[in-house]
Amino acid sequence: MSSEAERTMQFVFALRSRGVTDARVLQAMEKIDRGAFVRGLFAERAYEDMPLPIACGQTISQPSVVGLMTQALDVRPRDKVLEIGTGSGYQAAILSQLARRVYTVDRHRRLVRAAEQVFRDLGLANVIAMTADGSRGLPDQAPFDRILVTAAAEDPPGPLLAELRVGGIMVLPVGQSDTVQRLIKVVRHEDGFDYEELRPVRFVPLVEGLGDD
Repeated sequence: MSSEAERTMQFVFALRSRGVTDARVLQAMEKIDRGAFVRGLFAERAYEDMPLPIACGQTISQPSVVGLMTQALDVRPRDKVLEIGTGSGYQAAILSQLARRVYTVDRHRRLVRAAEQVFRDLGLANVIAMTADGSRGLPDQAPFDRILVTAAAEDPPGPLLAELRVGGIMVLPVGQSDTVQRLIKVVRHEDGFDYEELRPVRFVPLVEGLGDD
């Protein structure tokens, strides 16, 4: 067995052992090379199940958390998905394997440009990345079947709830303190929203406005 095949097998095994069991999600994560999104000093740690720092003071989430969030989102092949917090682009790339179209926004122009280049390199034609204030969502493209937020707000942002289609699902971390964040699954119904707490997590805060870079 080649070292690359062995690395992939270990990567998928680690995901399974941490609760990522959805076959479509595992297949997507096996196909999208996390190493393409990690550069510099931490490149050699790209396949470890840990968050890593990227530019603009942000992080690339640990693979098991990416898998669990994607699994909870329950993306269908015809879905239009909004991701808030492009970061490295890794999460959007995973979503691109599961959805019809993915819109991903980040307040840091530098991150968006870098992610767009990786998307082009990987031939991911169904991902649209843009610089925008994620706390406001993307009203011009709403409603969305699925919304994934990769930064923590004190409560689910009202604009994002409004952009979720009836029957749609949003997954996001809630809580401003590093020690009390919880991953929440929100399902929109005709008469309101259902909220389910999934697990403790730790994410950077959701910040309003655009970044300086």
